Amino acid sequence: MAREMKDSGIQWIGAIPTDWNCRRLRFLCKIQTGNQDTQDSVADGVYPFYVRSPIVERSNKFTFEGPAILMAGDGAGAGRIFHYVDGKYGCHQRVYSLQAITEINRRFLYYYLSNLFYREIEVANSKSTVDSVRLPMLQNFQVVFPDDHEQGEIVRYLDSKCVEIDAVLDKTRTSIEEYKKLKQAIITQAVTKGIRGDRPMKESGIEWVGEIPEEWAVAPKLSNLCYRSISYGIVKLFEPDDEHGVKVLRCSDILPGKILLNHVRTVKREVSDMYARTILQGGEVVINVRGTLGGCAVVSQNLCGYNVAREVAVIPVSNSVNNQFLMYYLLSDSFLNFESQHLLGSVYVGLNIALLSSCPIPCPPTIEQNEIVAHLNAECGKIDKMISKKEQLLNELESYKKSTIYEYVTGKKEVL
Repeated sequence: MAREMKDSGIQWIGAIPTDWNCRRLRFLCKIQTGNQDTQDSVADGVYPFYVRSPIVERSNKFTFEGPAILMAGDGAGAGRIFHYVDGKYGCHQRVYSLQAITEINRRFLYYYLSNLFYREIEVANSKSTVDSVRLPMLQNFQVVFPDDHEQGEIVRYLDSKCVEIDAVLDKTRTSIEEYKKLKQAIITQAVTKGIRGDRPMKESGIEWVGEIPEEWAVAPKLSNLCYRSISYGIVKLFEPDDEHGVKVLRCSDILPGKILLNHVRTVKREVSDMYARTILQGGEVVINVRGTLGGCAVVSQNLCGYNVAREVAVIPVSNSVNNQFLMYYLLSDSFLNFESQHLLGSVYVGLNIALLSSCPIPCPPTIEQNEIVAHLNAECGKIDKMISKKEQLLNELESYKKSTIYEYVTGKKEVL
């Protein structure tokens, strides 16, 4: 028999069971922020230290004690519930700690907020990202809930169901990581040892490469393979974007082997012209040297006229090397080892352009470079398809988990 429903008065929830209650969050718990900052993080600290992300750091000081729900107040995770905690813990000054939860089942509130709060503030802000969560927004957030008995039934069901879903999610994530490791191994083997089977080898003279096939050469410097100097792009992107300006690739746009164009920024043409050395012609290799490291791709001809940001270096590859071979080498574990040994900076870590330019590169004969590229395009393509399928499964599982939580904490479904 269907339950009797009533209008909750909340746009993003709709109808709820007639015997459910609705109260603002400030009447259900005590809301405080932490008092610590990033410099309080200590590698072997006594207490868990919760910051504005899923990562749990350590600190020698504790801010609060007891059970609580933690929400990031700003940053990339603003409005997200990352932790349900108990005991003594440190808390970042821009993390909200919801404590003294006595009027409602704590786990029920955790499921409710983790599923519904971010959705509500997205609607309120009418945009896809949330920059920060203000205290009144949190205090006035409306919570619907049933009696204590039904809350307990819902929590027990969701605890069990989420454990099942999380186990499959973890297994799928592990599988994706294994495929990525396999891909890295295939790339590294091909660009340092070749694909022609056993053959005479020689020392490359490159610490992070080791032996290479006897007939391969070594370019003493990456700059030797370029027709002009390697450069980074526009130092500062100005707000707001110029919709008629020049499109600019940032480190977030450049992934291993591909360039995303979903969120490309733009600058005025006169600003781009000040950095004419990095205006793309097509055929270059671009690599992240600050920010999100590891991204590297070949520039296609349809990106001719784009420019790049400060955190991206443009490598103008000459005809002496296959640009895709170079890209694969720069994605290999061998180059990543070089990169990790030469990173500079303590706050904003990056790879110096001079060091990048001086990196020696193993160079097979042109015919073999082409063979290696064809081999890696085929093998990496197969692996990328498998990863894509696994990532699609991840998205479906996460959507299923969210919809399951939503249906039960809003009374759309009943635990039988």
